[in-house]
Amino acid sequence: MLFRKKVDKCCACCARSGQSGNGGLICSKKGFVSPDDSCRRFRYDPLKRNPSRSAVKDFSQFTEEDFSL
Repeated sequence: MLFRKKVDKCCACCARSGQSGNGGLICSKKGFVSPDDSCRRFRYDPLKRNPSRSAVKDFSQFTEEDFSL
């Protein structure tokens, strides 16, 4: 859910963090941090969330006749 109340706190989804060149993050409060860190100043940014991919649908059980009118 995009705007859920209980969010896992991590610097990768924080509004105060930004990408650095070496794969880490730069926090405006703590400096260089890893994406798994968190602090009490965490503020959730829904635009930084990477949603998981949905499962691929299996249509092999259907035939061409199922899709014709």
